[in-house]
Amino acid sequence: MEASADPRSNDPGSAGGSGFEPHALETAAQRYWDDTRAFEVDESSAKPKFYCLSMLPYPSGALHMGHVRNYTISDVISRYKRMTGHNVLQPMGWDAFGLPAENAAIKHHTAPAQWTYANIGHMKAQLRQMGYAIDWSREFATCEPSYYVHEQRMFVRLMKQGLAYRKNSVVNWDPVDQTVLANEQVIDGRGWRTGAMVEKREIPQWFLKITDYAQELLDGLDHLPGWPDAVKTMQRNWLGRSEGLDITFAVRDAVGAELEPLTVYTTRPDTLMGVTFLSIAAEHPLAAHAAANDTGLADFVADLRKGGATEAELETQEKRGMDTGLRAIHPISGEELPVFVANFVLMSYGTGAVMAVPGHDQRDWEFARRYQLPIRMVVVPDSVRDAVREIGQDLGRHADPMASALGTQGSTDAYDTGAAVQVVSDFEQGIAEQGAYTERGWLVNSGEYDGMDFQQAFDALAARLEAEGRGARRVNFRLRDWGVSRQRYWGCPIPVIYCEACGAVPVPEDQLPVVLPEDVEFMGTASPIKADPQWRKTTCPGCGGAAERETDTFDTFMESSWYYARYTSPGATEQVDARANHWLPVDQYIGGVEHAILHLLYFRFYHRLLRDQGLVDSNEPATNLLTQGMVIAETFYREGENGSRDWINPAEVEIVRDERGRITGATLKADGQPVVIGGIEKMSKSKNNGVDPRTMVDRYGADTVRLFSMFAAPPELSLEWNEAGVEGMARFLRRFWREVVTHASQPDHPPVDPAAMDAGQKTLRRQLHQTIGKVGDDYGRRHAFNTAIAALMELLNHVSRFKDMSDQGRAVRHEALEAMVLLLNPVTPHTSHALWQALGHAETLLEDVPFPQVDEAALVRDAVVMAVQVNGKLRGKIEAPVGMDNAEVEKMALAEPHVAHFLSGLTVRKVIVVPGKIVNIVAG
Repeated sequence: MEASADPRSNDPGSAGGSGFEPHALETAAQRYWDDTRAFEVDESSAKPKFYCLSMLPYPSGALHMGHVRNYTISDVISRYKRMTGHNVLQPMGWDAFGLPAENAAIKHHTAPAQWTYANIGHMKAQLRQMGYAIDWSREFATCEPSYYVHEQRMFVRLMKQGLAYRKNSVVNWDPVDQTVLANEQVIDGRGWRTGAMVEKREIPQWFLKITDYAQELLDGLDHLPGWPDAVKTMQRNWLGRSEGLDITFAVRDAVGAELEPLTVYTTRPDTLMGVTFLSIAAEHPLAAHAAANDTGLADFVADLRKGGATEAELETQEKRGMDTGLRAIHPISGEELPVFVANFVLMSYGTGAVMAVPGHDQRDWEFARRYQLPIRMVVVPDSVRDAVREIGQDLGRHADPMASALGTQGSTDAYDTGAAVQVVSDFEQGIAEQGAYTERGWLVNSGEYDGMDFQQAFDALAARLEAEGRGARRVNFRLRDWGVSRQRYWGCPIPVIYCEACGAVPVPEDQLPVVLPEDVEFMGTASPIKADPQWRKTTCPGCGGAAERETDTFDTFMESSWYYARYTSPGATEQVDARANHWLPVDQYIGGVEHAILHLLYFRFYHRLLRDQGLVDSNEPATNLLTQGMVIAETFYREGENGSRDWINPAEVEIVRDERGRITGATLKADGQPVVIGGIEKMSKSKNNGVDPRTMVDRYGADTVRLFSMFAAPPELSLEWNEAGVEGMARFLRRFWREVVTHASQPDHPPVDPAAMDAGQKTLRRQLHQTIGKVGDDYGRRHAFNTAIAALMELLNHVSRFKDMSDQGRAVRHEALEAMVLLLNPVTPHTSHALWQALGHAETLLEDVPFPQVDEAALVRDAVVMAVQVNGKLRGKIEAPVGMDNAEVEKMALAEPHVAHFLSGLTVRKVIVVPGKIVNIVAG
């Protein structure tokens, strides 16, 4: 990265020349905050509460710039809210369980607990160095028994209520990490961490009945106006509410014997007459039945169990299937339909069986084309219906079923049957050759349902199938119950005991917590608690007999789904106590948009569990949500011998830029040889383009890093890291420091007296109060921190150019600089803390000093600047007193020197004055 001057050096143009020592003043401010316990809060304050929360970090070992941006956004909002009279809670903890700690422990031959706690200590020191206004008295790590005992207790209660249950489930199994992966953790059929080909396995899993809350979770989105629409849309799509029919197909084997019927769910019953086969999952009982005496089918079923079980993968992979030899009976026509095992059907979705309508479903169409199965068209669009009717032109129905279904009543004599049939036939041919028609339309080839639209067909078929006991209306959700068990060690133990006589029994609440042993040794990837018979061995709380503990642990989403509530009730004997209702819901939640679905959905679900246990009163956990963008940076690499790319950290690269700041060349500092300039990517270990926050803080100070993080981009957009931009922020802080310190060294001055101010003083004061209004709105309502900082930079320019050393001049400058110290405090609190003292105040917690208020009187203009145009082109400006007569304004405009120059030799034909805005002069 480009070299830069150390802002701590003592040359007169840098920090030291004006006494600006970032690290010294930051250390002093942090010591003051610690000594006064400045940010610890309780519920006794009469001020309105404000709970500001960032998503808790995983203790990976060091902060990255994404952390810095996230927590700085939270801190700016928190400090601003405290300055506007709120009792602000901003806590911090650690999402400490999880597979990365376990894998790191295996790699470094240590225990996950030791690795985790060491990382927490390191990252906490970094957070404190950034000066965040955090109430550290509420800190916890989710791997502490005093934390996870409460989720164990909740799980025990949910078991007793039937909201937690165990069943065999087909899962994504990573053979290297030896654990279950969520669908979102399978990428192109491989585990997201290991890259190993994922297998499908059927194993017993514990689930929470989130589906019981599906409708409420969907409806609740309508009551979250403070959440981004994009996040709510993603949640709606994930919940996936649909209305359809369960339809039952009788099933026979090869010799005609009746088997268990197949039930399918469909949102398109209007296509029922277009079904030409049925598809079932490899794990379906009928697949096992058919494969019992068919080795070829058995091998195929076994092969389908390999690979992931994500919907995205199923949509993109090649469609494969095999005929089971079973036949399903169409519930309306009685037609026998083949039943295929297909790789695009999941047992975990719906009933594990689907009715295949290749004419109107693209996935079925691809399958039918591959296996030469019939493609039957039963729905046509408005365009086909209208074309058929136009041919008939009020002439009436014909005997041809397709054409007549779409015609109108009247005489049949003049109806052009051939033309009408051809229109339908052409459309059918297009489906057969080009792809399925998947939109709604009008039924054809459907017997008594011909000519119906979607809703008419839905209602008619539902009524018939319900009356015959072969179907039923049903509301369905794409959402599936939350699988919460994982097969690895470093997680919260699931509080269940297995007894041969009593089955799965919850651990009694008075025996909780079930403590995870932390001093363990690993033998490969095997879980130490699975391998330890002494830990597993226990007695059944039901019958007193010999029993074993559950060795699966909770998915770490469990801990991160209720941590926000625990912050409100430190030390509570229950999960939360009455203090929770004081603080909840969270007023401002902040985190990455990548958590929009799973974390935020589980977060909302768990809050309802707390509510239904009588622990909280509210329905939603957070009122407002801000999803910040990523931090991105340039990438550099060299080609390896085998074609691989060796990524080089930007700090190791010497960069050449053009006059616009664009990179035109790059060499490795170590050898001076060129490196390849890659694209701009999210900061990551894989691309080696991360910037260490500690290095930046050591070089520039925490306030400069904070300032750049807030200035470089709006919070919801990606932030491109640019050290030249960081240097610019350092220069701005040095300028501001010098301006304040220089002013503070001057003689005292009287208070501001608006009546005694001249035009220049009034102008600066007006600029100040305009800035106060903008910055307050940007911080509080818009969260547009970048434009707030830009406005403060502009104000500093005005103050720097203001050379009035009169009593009132110094008074106006003092008001402006004091206000700027306060306005910048949420972003640069260390610098503001020191400058507040320099301006004559005792050590004061600036967050308790009220945020500057706009003086409306200062905004009133005595004069207004008006543009003067000659023949449509700007030729000058005048400053006219407010309310001046148009004739006088005209005289001022004509007399303005630049305007007069352009009018030389011309005759003024017309002057148009728009009061307070512009003067237009027409001359020739």
